[in-house]
Amino acid sequence: ATMAGQLRPDLAAVPSRAYVPNSLANTLDVIDTSTFEVIGRYPTGAGPQHVVPSWDMKTLYVNNTAGDSLIPIDPMTGTPGPSFPVRDPYNLYFTPDGKMAIVVAERYRQLDFRNPTTWELIKSVTIDHSGPNHLDFSADGSYLVISCEFSGWLVKVDLQRMEVTGELELGGAPIDVRLAPDGKKFYVANQQRPGQRDGVHVVDGETMAVTKFIETGKGTHGVYPSRDAKSIYATNRLGGTVSVIDVATDTVTATWTIPGGGSPDMGGVSADGSQFWVTGRNHGVVYVFDTTSGELLKKIPVGKGAHGLALFPQPGRFSMGHTGNYR
Repeated sequence: ATMAGQLRPDLAAVPSRAYVPNSLANTLDVIDTSTFEVIGRYPTGAGPQHVVPSWDMKTLYVNNTAGDSLIPIDPMTGTPGPSFPVRDPYNLYFTPDGKMAIVVAERYRQLDFRNPTTWELIKSVTIDHSGPNHLDFSADGSYLVISCEFSGWLVKVDLQRMEVTGELELGGAPIDVRLAPDGKKFYVANQQRPGQRDGVHVVDGETMAVTKFIETGKGTHGVYPSRDAKSIYATNRLGGTVSVIDVATDTVTATWTIPGGGSPDMGGVSADGSQFWVTGRNHGVVYVFDTTSGELLKKIPVGKGAHGLALFPQPGRFSMGHTGNYR
């Protein structure tokens, strides 16, 4: 349901835009993806980290982690509405059945399961390791796997019981987590492995064991499936490159380099799969790559600390959050 040409009919009239939270400028930049021009800049709360599509894909949320609030955006107009209080929303996800929102309260080391309409707290699950921040769900929707960036751990949480059921120590700084297109393994970016090469762990979520490690580039941060589901784009924030991984062999088949260096962080693939949009976290820009040639098409100036960019709309039946994890 996330392949090219599978955009939901009710989203066909929604203008294609990139929404860029500038975490150090406390602003949101909105980019017209057809012209590569910034068409709006709006104030946010303190520390906006990610822009997240709601489960029903009718609203986008700016996550003001330091401001303890969410700002809804109407994707038809691209303009934000009034904020409302939610504790420490560093990141935001939705259970595959859409019944619960999961607020990643990183500084409290907790996952706050909430009603996605009223935002009332259902249950807080404590993670016993520092820096929980990115997650993805198993193919059957029974559990999630979350990374703990500052302590080097992965943690498994049962969604029905809302309890921790497993852990795996990876070391380094694991960040983005994505289920493979075939649903049989997780890819986990590791940005900082002391004395070792950075890259992507391949993890069996059932057994919570590493089955392979793929060396990519320095500072591996984000993991994004291609639109045809044959490749993974891994952003190397400290190396200024993007590694293309073949999902059938779990080997790097190409490396895209940003001329003059850069800091590719978080973003998404265009609806037709032809472009990969990603923020330059330390450079206040957005990079746009041609996914066929790997050429850098555009470098768009935005605000300081550009982070969790969301491209919207995208193919999929529903959103599970982050900058656009769809099924």
